[in-house]
Amino acid sequence: MTEQNKLTIDVVSDVVCPWCFLGMKRLENALASLPDIEAEVRWRPFQLDPTIPPEGKERKAYMLSKFNDETKLKQAHANLVSLGAVEGISFDFDAITVAPNTLDAHRVIRWAAASGEGVQDKLARALFSLYFEQGKNVGDHAVLVEAARQAGMDAAVVEALLATDSDRDEVTNEIVTASRMGITGVPCFLLDGKYAVMGAQDSATLADAIRQVAAEKAAGEPVLN
Repeated sequence: MTEQNKLTIDVVSDVVCPWCFLGMKRLENALASLPDIEAEVRWRPFQLDPTIPPEGKERKAYMLSKFNDETKLKQAHANLVSLGAVEGISFDFDAITVAPNTLDAHRVIRWAAASGEGVQDKLARALFSLYFEQGKNVGDHAVLVEAARQAGMDAAVVEALLATDSDRDEVTNEIVTASRMGITGVPCFLLDGKYAVMGAQDSATLADAIRQVAAEKAAGEPVLN
């Protein structure tokens, strides 16, 4: 594999964003259709609502306050359930009782990047599933520690770090940087740090964008074996 066929994909997302879960699945499918392109996927933080307190909020009341209409909320959930089924996601919105603050989840995702190849991907996938398919509170430290352990991280280290302010400022600064870049919604896929694909685009659209960026990179760089 030559260097010009390798590219980075930074996925700016929040673990409580259902469209980000869809985006993750669609990205997986897009990359599976491009076996000649090697991509390093990196998960970057974003918070849909950083004002939620550390203990979270009761989700149904919280969502109704945002939609102001229970019928519209049910329609939005039904639409996501249908879209999720196509991607192999079993959304269970009724199981979710807490709207969590996700800063700690993003801290653990950040640490996962240094925990071995594939660990960050496993953790991101697990946190999406825990929240949207199992109704777990991904703001709860016990849930985060267990997810980290199953993803291959040192659970004791994660538990100890979560009890501190480690990397809290760094994660917050990354979120601020994303906003300064003009990212106001997620998911956002940053391809090789140059091109942005906004929203949970279908797999074919993502694949086309990745293919084009890889081709441009190959045309603009010398071959490195």
